Amino acid sequence: MPGDGIGKEVVAVGERVLDAVSEISSFSYDGEPFDIGSDRYLRTGELLTDEDVSRLGKKDAVYFGAIGDPRIKPGVLEQGILLKMRAVFDQYINLRPVSSWFPLVPLKREVPFDIHFLRENTEDFYMGAGGTFGAGSPSASVRVRRGMYDVDIDLKGSSTGGDDFAFEIGLLSRRGVERFADYAFGYAAARGDEKVTLVDKANVCTHIYGMQREIFEQKSKEHGIGLEFMFVDAMAMAMIVRPETFGTVAVPNLFGDILTDLGAQLQGGLGMGASGNINPGGLSMFEPIHGSAPDIAGRGKANPMAAVLAAQMLLESLGHREEGAILRGAVRSCLDRGRTTPDLGGSLTTAEVGEEIRSIVLGGKR
Repeated sequence: MPGDGIGKEVVAVGERVLDAVSEISSFSYDGEPFDIGSDRYLRTGELLTDEDVSRLGKKDAVYFGAIGDPRIKPGVLEQGILLKMRAVFDQYINLRPVSSWFPLVPLKREVPFDIHFLRENTEDFYMGAGGTFGAGSPSASVRVRRGMYDVDIDLKGSSTGGDDFAFEIGLLSRRGVERFADYAFGYAAARGDEKVTLVDKANVCTHIYGMQREIFEQKSKEHGIGLEFMFVDAMAMAMIVRPETFGTVAVPNLFGDILTDLGAQLQGGLGMGASGNINPGGLSMFEPIHGSAPDIAGRGKANPMAAVLAAQMLLESLGHREEGAILRGAVRSCLDRGRTTPDLGGSLTTAEVGEEIRSIVLGGKR
């Protein structure tokens, strides 16, 4: 599913690379293209249709490019396609590895790190629970808890001057947090990590993140894996000064979106960031974390390495770990020899980087 902008270019590279992998290993695949994105929406008004969902549900995995188009209001494509797909297929884990791809790491300390962010992918503040109201609304009063007391605030009163308001609600379900925690501790155990780091803002958002902490503490005991807490602002600082101290990191949806972009910069930029939207028992989707970048679309400047690393994750999810390692090694070889796009200091085009990786996979090295 190439989607929009540079998504089409990097997915084309990924397909060529997967074809190469299929030539040298037992991996084989039959890829079906899906025309889902801005072009179809502008042509037909369709986002993610019931027919799309039915066809996608029969697949083993989805390989996704990017979504977004300046001709369309922000949020339409993202909510109607990407977020809907995550919800419909219950892809409740967003896996985003952050690795020290030296010499791309901008930190002064050359200490290797390998953080695997597990971002809860279906709840928190990305559920679309919100709205607007103002002085003309039938009811403009809210009850909030201030310390030990419930306080009614009249939003139509003189203190607000009859202002308009917008609100967004973060929601966590017990079931959602429990399965998130089970996955996180299971993932940490498989990686050999001694602890899970849970990132939140429980000192301010005491209700939703307080419940999350209680559940994670219980699951820590059940799994026999350690647990540490980090506030999101402290975590942002710690990622800069001591990223090597983190392994498996569990983070709610909104904060995960932000911290993993910081993580992408630590490993060389968005062009090195891959992700998986995981349903452990169902359909998962793999994609680079960068956007559609319409300003460079069609110019051969897009870095396809994140898409290739997403293909690596796709292979590993289907049980082809050796083949995934081959792709990762090919990316490493390109970086070592400076065979990259301009964003990483090289001079190759998107397609040329793809052919370089393909050549390495097939056993040659230019």
